[in-house]
Amino acid sequence: MTDLLPGPGQAAVFATAVFVLNATPGVDFLLTVTRTLQGGARAGVAAVAGINAGCVLHALAAAFGLAALLAVHPGAFRLIQWAGAAYLVWLGIGMLRQALQRGEALALPADAPAPARPWSADFRVGLLTNVLNPKVALFFLAFLPQFVPAGSPSPTVSFLLLGAWFVVQGGLFSLALVALAARLAQVGTRPGVRRWLNGVGGLLFIGLALRILRERPVGT
Repeated sequence: MTDLLPGPGQAAVFATAVFVLNATPGVDFLLTVTRTLQGGARAGVAAVAGINAGCVLHALAAAFGLAALLAVHPGAFRLIQWAGAAYLVWLGIGMLRQALQRGEALALPADAPAPARPWSADFRVGLLTNVLNPKVALFFLAFLPQFVPAGSPSPTVSFLLLGAWFVVQGGLFSLALVALAARLAQVGTRPGVRRWLNGVGGLLFIGLALRILRERPVGT
């Protein structure tokens, strides 16, 4: 097993890089915080589970060469890129529409909780926002191989172990983020604050969609 994973020095660098990447605000970070503030810890955990499932799929795709196709076939990259951006815009527009539903929000009691929705709905949103982001696929393809030991008896197994490490560490970070955001979730149940969160979140999702469209495949 020790031959399959990087040594202590490289492992420390890997763990630090993973932490920095998870702590950098992006689509997954924003979705985790937004869903926790709007739906509480249960919604946040469901979104994190979906995001982690998406990371597992990206790691498997990179390990078995599927992600490499995105790097060498710009058409496939752009297709997934546009699908992901469209999905984020759709989410953003939905949040903006909720923010503009002033009459409905004012009709709710001040301490009314946000309408509950199935756990599977937040899981699905987390999964799709991650899977439909080609930048994540190319990240796994470019980042993980740097830490595969040169003398590994099975580079593919080493890649999968590093992918599992990334998913577990990222999941723990996201759960800590959920716990932190959950402390503020009660404030998010107030109608005025809920509309504000939807409005800001909607604009940020649309902005992230535009940023995704500016990404280019490796080598272009």
